Amino acid sequence: MTHTPLAEVPLPAPGLLIGTDRLAESSGGSAVHRFPATGAADQPVPMAGAREIDLAAAAAAEGAARWQALTPDRRRDALLRLADVVDEHGDELVALSIRDSGFPLRIAALGPSRAAGGLRYYAGWADKIVGDVVPTWFGPAFDYAVSEPIGVIGVFATWNTPVYNLGLTVAPALAAGNAVILKPSELAPYAYLRFGELCLEAGLPPGLVNVLPGGAEAGTALVEHTGVGKIHFTGGGTVGRRVAALAAEHLKPIDLELGGKSANLIFPDADLERAVAVSVGGIHGGSGQTCITAGRMIAHESVVDEVVEIARKQIAQHVLGDPFDAATTMGPVITEAARTRILGMVDRATTEGAELCAGGSATAVGGAGYFVEPTLLAGVRPDSELAQTEVYGPVLSLSTFRTEDEALALANGTPFGLSSYLQTRDVGRVHRMAAQLSSGSVYVNGRGGIGPGMPFGGYKESGYGRLGGREGLMTFMQSKNVWISMDDE
Repeated sequence: MTHTPLAEVPLPAPGLLIGTDRLAESSGGSAVHRFPATGAADQPVPMAGAREIDLAAAAAAEGAARWQALTPDRRRDALLRLADVVDEHGDELVALSIRDSGFPLRIAALGPSRAAGGLRYYAGWADKIVGDVVPTWFGPAFDYAVSEPIGVIGVFATWNTPVYNLGLTVAPALAAGNAVILKPSELAPYAYLRFGELCLEAGLPPGLVNVLPGGAEAGTALVEHTGVGKIHFTGGGTVGRRVAALAAEHLKPIDLELGGKSANLIFPDADLERAVAVSVGGIHGGSGQTCITAGRMIAHESVVDEVVEIARKQIAQHVLGDPFDAATTMGPVITEAARTRILGMVDRATTEGAELCAGGSATAVGGAGYFVEPTLLAGVRPDSELAQTEVYGPVLSLSTFRTEDEALALANGTPFGLSSYLQTRDVGRVHRMAAQLSSGSVYVNGRGGIGPGMPFGGYKESGYGRLGGREGLMTFMQSKNVWISMDDE
């Protein structure tokens, strides 16, 4: 591994951030975080248990009360201050997010600006939350509706883009007037812990943002706690189902941002180099470990051979290496278990008849780390495991279509519906197909990312609820109607 100033940024002292307290010991035991690029173990991280969730809920209730006592313009200004603090500590947050998940510098470097951008976007909403005057039917009366904070939001925090994710989850929850309990896993605790400290340094009330790394015990306690008003979960469908079922038992609202199996439909009239780069870029930058990776290329049969050759050439340009090195384009996957699972899917796909066109093996950098070669498999059957199941790794599948209708059927033919990609110069086709693609987002002729003003969320088994835009704000609020009689009799 190379040694850069970012690589030398110290890790936060392991602990749970509850109010202003850092707890070095907890009832949930401890876990070991390993740097994915080397497999080296860091100092054990305390894991929250039910006791610490209870303490955090009490601190969050106090923080929410202080926060809601501020006028909206002061909450707006506080969020703008926090955005400035995030920018000022950007290099530190980048370094910690690399240590968390092993994403390469060129990807991790985007995190602070995205988080700060989300904070500024939602700061703009904080003093613009308005109500409605409602016409009445039953005699003389005055009726109005207002939107109020829920109170305390429990956030199951994602490990793959920790800093980036803050602008889409914590920012709107705070702008809506809530306090937050962030529960990262042991896979990515450090950037979240430092963000919690920065919230205090920016002058936010103690308890407004609490950070409690934890596993299943903490997650269960967070959902069951009566002081937590809503849950936002980002993660896989298997755990998401369990969390949603537990929330249902307690009649607790929940939003789910789950996985995807995004199709990248490539028509003959597309810029093929650019079209293929949409998919190859996804398996390079994040090693395929993002929910909107366009990992399922579906090309028109007339250009499939050209697509394969372009993909091979683009894959060959990857630089697999130390994620702290600016020259690295692709880092490791998150754990050894993830690598084993990914390679198992590749092996099963080839056994079922898919053609291995590139990659397909484990590798190492400096003899260590959880690295997987960027992989391309052609001739993948639409009903196969590889076409139907989220890989969450640097693996591209390639299938073909003949007609628009067939392309739509293939794109929509999985249980997922998070995002779709469409590559064509035909504007009429863009509008026809965008209306029929069963996904929460459609990206045309490129990869657009997730801006704070864009509603983002899934159809089908990719979840429900939305982050981003006004919807992303209102999901952390609840409506109240007030009816006042004006009848003197």
